[in-house]
Amino acid sequence: MDDDDEQQPGAPERSDPKHRHAQALARLMAEREDLRGVHALADLVSDALRWSA
Repeated sequence: MDDDDEQQPGAPERSDPKHRHAQALARLMAEREDLRGVHALADLVSDALRWSA
């Protein structure tokens, strides 16, 4: 295995895309309260993230 293929812990450019997406959604929902209620799935994920924090 090549050293370039190994994922560095905490490296934002190589972190899990699901984790990056969840962080971005949480940040967006915190900054824009007016978005609440626009998309049910986004609300569900945002609530789940807040409960798991």
